[in-house]
Amino acid sequence: MSGFPTGRRDALLIATGRYESPALKPLRSPRQDCEGLAAVLRDPAIGGFAVQQLVDGASYEVKRALEQFFRNRGRDDLLLLHLSCHGIKDDEGHLSFAARDTDKDLPASTAVPAAFLHDQMARCRARTIVVLLDCCYSGAFLPGAKGDDYVQVREELAGHGRAILTATNRTEYAWEGDHLETAAPQPSRFTGALIEGLRSGDADADRDGRITVTELYEYAFEYLHHTGARQRPQMWADLEYRVTLARTASGRSTSTAEPASAAAGATAGEGGAARPPTTAPAPTPGLFGRLKDAFNGVESEPPSAGPSARRPRRGQDYVLSVEFPLIETALGTLKDIDLETAKVCDRCRGEGAAAGTPVYPCDPCAGTGEAIGTSPEGGPLPCSACDGDAVRIPSPCPACSGAGRVRVRRTITVKVPGGVDHGTRIQLAGEGEVGPGGGPPGDLYLEVVELVHPELVRRGDDLHVTRRLTRAQARRGCTIPVPTLEGTKSVRVPAETRSGLTLRLAGHGTMHLRGGGRGDLLVRLEIGDDSNGRPAAGR
Repeated sequence: MSGFPTGRRDALLIATGRYESPALKPLRSPRQDCEGLAAVLRDPAIGGFAVQQLVDGASYEVKRALEQFFRNRGRDDLLLLHLSCHGIKDDEGHLSFAARDTDKDLPASTAVPAAFLHDQMARCRARTIVVLLDCCYSGAFLPGAKGDDYVQVREELAGHGRAILTATNRTEYAWEGDHLETAAPQPSRFTGALIEGLRSGDADADRDGRITVTELYEYAFEYLHHTGARQRPQMWADLEYRVTLARTASGRSTSTAEPASAAAGATAGEGGAARPPTTAPAPTPGLFGRLKDAFNGVESEPPSAGPSARRPRRGQDYVLSVEFPLIETALGTLKDIDLETAKVCDRCRGEGAAAGTPVYPCDPCAGTGEAIGTSPEGGPLPCSACDGDAVRIPSPCPACSGAGRVRVRRTITVKVPGGVDHGTRIQLAGEGEVGPGGGPPGDLYLEVVELVHPELVRRGDDLHVTRRLTRAQARRGCTIPVPTLEGTKSVRVPAETRSGLTLRLAGHGTMHLRGGGRGDLLVRLEIGDDSNGRPAAGR
């Protein structure tokens, strides 16, 4: 499909709404979820995916489909997996996905454990895997809801090159349709939001003609919020690049920049003869667009196009310093980070003009947004009259004062790999603020600030601690408590120990950031008469 990176684009949609066990109530939405999502993903003008579907399969059929889906893949392949079913757990709280023949009392043998899915993804060579989970993980079953008690999705399915979108957080239900009393089949609210965002193009927040994983998540979250759904989708991502899931009508027109090869393929006719590019009509506002307009008090029709268009520019990168205790930098962690950033103004959709009012080209720069000369960085100088926007806005949008962006606070979950050190920067591509004119977002960099441990001192991947012994302990030998990242451990000190002896606890240091294994914990012994095994003052 033009404009997408090379590599296969394959999707596997697994839906289970019919269950043999009376303990698992039938679900109306999975089949509709599967059919609706398959239509937009398969559409060559939207998703361009090769789609496989498995509806109401037995557990062995689901496992077989998953294993086949992830094997023999190329590095540049983009794989999308959607699961719509009951979510259940075993006595240890491990997540499993219910199949047609699942027995809730025997999840390991009759359901599909999340660990099985994790193993298949870990073996897969494709660097980009997107998982959409439309099942919930808390509480007893309720009419119209699907799921079971508490589980941890992030720990079970997290991994490099993956993005995971879930219908709910750990304490909510994934609701079916808009009304529980409605018997007619309809998509679940979460998958329904995904379908609408892709079909209408409303999920394209920055209006660059492409819908990324992050944009689709933000859309689904706001969609459910505006419709009053009692669930909050969650997203976990470990990606160092923007992943495009679909294109919109604006992206399919030649006004959207594409790679030269893609553009050539779009404008060449039969026999290689070039033909004039055609401009696709503007997309009709979808359900979510109308909901947003109603919420913001704007007319349902899109604002009339002005004589010019605002010049979109990439948002700035943002560096955020975050404090982590030693145990988190040493062993890794998942951390929720609150940050203030900018998003596209819902009311003006990034244009900066009030609804129904035009914008005009900037006179000093003739609508280019650039002044004569070059910046200190070597790039073009922005026009001082329009600040690089290329337009003049007579009637600014009241919601954003003409900026096209509004400030918001949001929470993102960051995977901190074990072994990061003080000063390490973790790049989160596309998580910075949206650019002026609805341009693509910049990147967010988390700078690690490692807090000092009260006893352990880090040197590279090794940890150091000092213990002082009495002369009697050193002569006879003894057992002393030593702090480690896993808690206090008892260490045997041999008899006739001399001051300065270092004991090595292999594999008790920090994780190696690159490569497996861990460093060591080194215990230095000093001899004195006043501490009885307590750490030396000042270390």
